[in-house]
Amino acid sequence: DALDNATLNKVAPKPGWLETGASVFPVLAIVLIVRSFLYEPFQIPSGSMMPTLLIGDFILVEKFAYGIKDPIYQKTLIETGHPKRGDIVVFKYPEDPKLDYIKRAVGLPGDKITYDPVAKEVTIQPGCSSGQACENALPVTYSNVEPSDFVQTFARRNGGEATSGFFEVPLNETKENGIRLTERKETLGDVTHRILMVPIAQDQLGMYYQQPGQPLATWVVPPGQYFMMGDNRDNSADSRYWGFVPEANLVGKAVAIWMSFDKQEGEWPTGVRRTPESYRR
Repeated sequence: DALDNATLNKVAPKPGWLETGASVFPVLAIVLIVRSFLYEPFQIPSGSMMPTLLIGDFILVEKFAYGIKDPIYQKTLIETGHPKRGDIVVFKYPEDPKLDYIKRAVGLPGDKITYDPVAKEVTIQPGCSSGQACENALPVTYSNVEPSDFVQTFARRNGGEATSGFFEVPLNETKENGIRLTERKETLGDVTHRILMVPIAQDQLGMYYQQPGQPLATWVVPPGQYFMMGDNRDNSADSRYWGFVPEANLVGKAVAIWMSFDKQEGEWPTGVRRTPESYRR
């Protein structure tokens, strides 16, 4: 029997664009779901988290670590957890939520944070937001200060604008217009990591955010907010300067480095670094 027109239409070849769209759409949908709710790649744009994360690192951010959120309005749909002290966190910059920042969570809700800009050390006392006496200070320990592998260079462009760069330089070598940074290990509870310091830097104490009712360089973290700091302590614009990060601004937890390009801030890559399996310690 002859096939009717309806059957012929069903088995007729589809236009190429339609077949392509039908095959691509599921892939795009999966990518969208993964990026919105599970994992998202993120590029390190500055040296504020050195030596743990370098300019040109590509990291993987676990977006469900601090709650599954509506990708449009960023409202938490399902609670899954909160930042722990020492977590490396990607968040929306409170003063301009279009910008993503990455820092280390140093202060949790209720913590009293004191930063000594001379010794460059943090003191943390939990349980301070209720108006009662704070609990005993947490054990924050530091190793001895040693020369680091990194040199920071300083220069001025033709227009007079100051520029800076970071380079790995063997300890027995120097670099023009550069100063060798120092480093030490900092332990926040169960998390140990390295921090960088400029040995001659005078910390910008006058630029610190002064919380009402607290002395300069002391902050009490409000409920539902966090105090973030960069590991490159003298080269990080963080909570010391602009205050706290609300929980609603959290994007996710950095969990891995999956690629690393050798580059300077604002410049094109010059090569590929060896990709580490975990964070540099």
